[in-house]
Amino acid sequence: MSDLDHEELDEEPVAGISPTPQQHFAWRFRGAKDVLAPVITTLFAFFMGGLVVALTGKSPVRVYHAIFTGTGIGWFFQVGNHSARVPFATSHMWFPWDTSSVAASNLQQTLLFTTPIILTALAVAFAFRCGMFNIGGQGQYIAGTIFAVWLGSSFASLNPWLHVLLCVVAGTLAGAAWAGIAGILKATVGAHEVITTIMLNWIAIWVGSYLFGEGGPLQGSQASIPVSNTIVDGAKLWGNPKVNSGGGLWYPPAVDSKGRVWVSLGSGHLGEFDRRKCKGPLTGATAADGNACSEGWSFHQYPGPGFAGIGKNSAEASYYTWVDQHDTLGLGKDVPISTGNENDALLALANGKWVVLRVPYPMSFYAKGLDGRIDDPNGGWKARGVWTTSGDRTPWLHEGGKGSRPMVLHFQVRPNPLAD
Repeated sequence: MSDLDHEELDEEPVAGISPTPQQHFAWRFRGAKDVLAPVITTLFAFFMGGLVVALTGKSPVRVYHAIFTGTGIGWFFQVGNHSARVPFATSHMWFPWDTSSVAASNLQQTLLFTTPIILTALAVAFAFRCGMFNIGGQGQYIAGTIFAVWLGSSFASLNPWLHVLLCVVAGTLAGAAWAGIAGILKATVGAHEVITTIMLNWIAIWVGSYLFGEGGPLQGSQASIPVSNTIVDGAKLWGNPKVNSGGGLWYPPAVDSKGRVWVSLGSGHLGEFDRRKCKGPLTGATAADGNACSEGWSFHQYPGPGFAGIGKNSAEASYYTWVDQHDTLGLGKDVPISTGNENDALLALANGKWVVLRVPYPMSFYAKGLDGRIDDPNGGWKARGVWTTSGDRTPWLHEGGKGSRPMVLHFQVRPNPLAD
């Protein structure tokens, strides 16, 4: 920490002498610049990003419009007459925005991704503003998460409002305490905070691995799976309905343009949920256990061999499902496509039938995700397709041996075998 007082920080740096970081920032952002500098920096960043997009021959306006739509910010402008569930209850209240819309889901995902990043960045920025380099944001975030998960999966009978508050406060204090270790070492033995915070990052990672790993004190009830216990409903502002499908939920679901939800299930099925099939209200006593609309579910068994002695089944354990809303692959709009690692393929459900897009060589095609791309709407099948990656943690053990590396694969479907 610097011993410069407040008046020295506000003085203009002397010409020819390199100012300290806190002198430089204090002078740069003084007065109105506190507001103008970040705004100008943001606008300049958008301008440079748009310039790069324009140089590739694309429209910056369309790109930024797509980004704006994908973030879900437009949800705030979709005001109407809707209802929302009261937190920790099954009753509903009037609400000006539709919480079940695609924009609401996009905004939720945006907040889930950006909130931890923003809070961690503030932890780094505040310390830097004080003249210290906090490189331990990751470890502090993990320390806070460990305490929040531990408390959130315990005390099921605690008042929900107090439970949520307890998790937030405890997580915040745990992260602050983890950062305080570096401060104590700096003040007592002069250890540099860059070194100690980096080391504390790894300590937090390995402590978390021990606590939630196999045999760890905070591991969940399934001895073979190194995860925590489930967060109790009272520690969630809005509890997520359970999927009673005979198989676990592997990855967040995908939604098509008709509002149907598609998800990979550990039971060897592709799950489909269509809210339009629901015959009764989605509220009441059955809402809490996820059985309010069992008739809305359909299960499509994945192709491939299964286990003996348990009837018709598939051993396929797809990791991820993506919906091709815009027909980028050529099998039609709203076609769900799952990663099929046991099939060495992508598995597409088109018109109720499975289309197996197998990769014959090299063997052991291993995809964890995919996405579609249309380069030219008028370019036919050659100007569109689905992209995915293939590469396990040890690609050199796959066909090809030493020197094998992860790959990017491009899938395209001709409208007919002779299409040019």
